[in-house]
Amino acid sequence: MKNTKMKAQRKKQHLSQTELAQKANVTRQTIGLIEAGEFNPSLKLCIAICHALNVTLDEIFWEDQDHELEN
Repeated sequence: MKNTKMKAQRKKQHLSQTELAQKANVTRQTIGLIEAGEFNPSLKLCIAICHALNVTLDEIFWEDQDHELEN
């Protein structure tokens, strides 16, 4: 599943994938794969991304209850 919340927050802050990757200490490819839903990040990486974006885990990585019921 694509992580549209992370991508939207990154774009809202005018960050490229490369810039976010540098802040989270990962590669740009890792950020791209997470946004594309092709990589399931560890909790440690999720926390690093949230710190880099200055948001909570819930804001970026928590599924909406309504969305879970649809699947």
